[in-house]
Amino acid sequence: MAIPKRSELELDQLVLVVQKQDQRSGELTEGLIKRFLTKSPQHPHGIKVMLDTGEVGRVQSIVVED
Repeated sequence: MAIPKRSELELDQLVLVVQKQDQRSGELTEGLIKRFLTKSPQHPHGIKVMLDTGEVGRVQSIVVED
């Protein structure tokens, strides 16, 4: 699965991010995008965002709701 580009992401979108302290384990955190912290259109490790909970991480995938 490819890491989403910034153009594929929107505010208040449900995503899975990997936080800095979880990079080794690969543990993902689910949340809604509150702010974009990466200005470039793409990043090899994922676009860095702040979630509505205040947690910061790099987007690994978009959660598709049925």
